[in-house]
Amino acid sequence: MMQKLIDQLKEKHIGTIKENEPLASHTTMKIGGPARIFVEPNSPESVITAVKIAKVAGYPYRVIGRGSNLLVADAGFMGVIIKLGKGLEQVSIQGNDIHVGAGHSIVTLASIAGKNGLTGLEFAAGIPGSIGGAAYMNAGAHGSDMSKVIQKVHVQFLDGEAKWLTTEEMQYSYRTSVLQKIRPGIVLECILTLSKGEPSKIREQILANKKYRKDTQPYDFPCAGSIFRNPLPLYAGKLIQDLGLRGYTLGGAKVSEMHGNFIVNNDQATAQDVLDLIAYIQGQVKEHYQVDLETEVEQLK
Repeated sequence: MMQKLIDQLKEKHIGTIKENEPLASHTTMKIGGPARIFVEPNSPESVITAVKIAKVAGYPYRVIGRGSNLLVADAGFMGVIIKLGKGLEQVSIQGNDIHVGAGHSIVTLASIAGKNGLTGLEFAAGIPGSIGGAAYMNAGAHGSDMSKVIQKVHVQFLDGEAKWLTTEEMQYSYRTSVLQKIRPGIVLECILTLSKGEPSKIREQILANKKYRKDTQPYDFPCAGSIFRNPLPLYAGKLIQDLGLRGYTLGGAKVSEMHGNFIVNNDQATAQDVLDLIAYIQGQVKEHYQVDLETEVEQLK
């Protein structure tokens, strides 16, 4: 059955197809076992085709981007991983609007926008993810987020329908969209609407935001960004820091000494090391502050 699925995918010429591809190579945390089948589609239409083939065949599938907010199980994934990568990096600019594929780096896009005199995406400088992932979870920083710049999003719903959604229809809130909580779907491409600005000032702000990230967050180590959602008005990082847990280690996983809401792959950490450390932190925060920390990092197993 698995070989039949592989043959069907290859017949459609939808992009790169590999077997038993190590997923640690496709995540910023550098953790995770292999994907039984790994597909990197060459277009938004190919993403839809790959999903349909996997669904009809009855195999589990997951869609990933740049893996910057992802913790993959040590056993990997015994199904189909569909990576939104090079085949979905198209960019076109018309006036204040940017039409961009879901696989495009959000950091790079912020720079492209700035060079074209478009402001509004500077907040994304330093966020090591893709546009698709950012639109999916309403990524943000420095007082702004994707809901402020998204005009509409092309979504492939898991129930089979493909549709463009407006910002209002995405139902954005803190690190959340309709695609997470109400109607699951895959972001294929986005249209962003920015404002005219001065390229030199935009570049200055981008550099400042990148420096802030570098100075306060441990991107020199393999990590997955913020592990926990902030239990607003409180902040997860401060709660963890106040408990004296920065630097706390379990196995190869370690709470960053720079930022309490980051767990780094300190020494060949396994996914289980990270999960054990997450559970320990949640237990400590609950015991001392009566706060339930909810994870922001996505788990793939």
